[in-house]
Amino acid sequence: MAFRLTGVRVAANSGSLEEARGRVFEFFKSACRSIPQIMEIYNLHDVISESQLRSNIASQFRRNAHITNPKGGRGLQVIDMLVFKGMEELGNIVEHAKQRHHIIGQYVVGQHGLVQDLNPKDDAISPFLNNFYKTNYS
Repeated sequence: MAFRLTGVRVAANSGSLEEARGRVFEFFKSACRSIPQIMEIYNLHDVISESQLRSNIASQFRRNAHITNPKGGRGLQVIDMLVFKGMEELGNIVEHAKQRHHIIGQYVVGQHGLVQDLNPKDDAISPFLNNFYKTNYS
């Protein structure tokens, strides 16, 4: 089954910060509209919910929220470049150019690594092993 991302196109450079901001919002909306399709393509329902994936994508956008200064001459170019790279990434994901473990590693696990719940049985681990796990696996 082939999926196609429609309605996403690369435009000329932004003329103002408001125009660049509008492009970022349009791209975010198209990314959020693609989430059900991505969940279906990569069978992610067992590892993450749609709302969690949407919040992870929003955090990726927030990571670059500090880029707002067009006075430096390159602020708008940087925003346009980030939107272009994001559209390219979204296109690759929707066209199934990545494998499932790439998506899980980048957007499910993220930079924080796997979050493991401590079970009551973990309380019986010796202090030595506890210290070992903390220093080698965190």
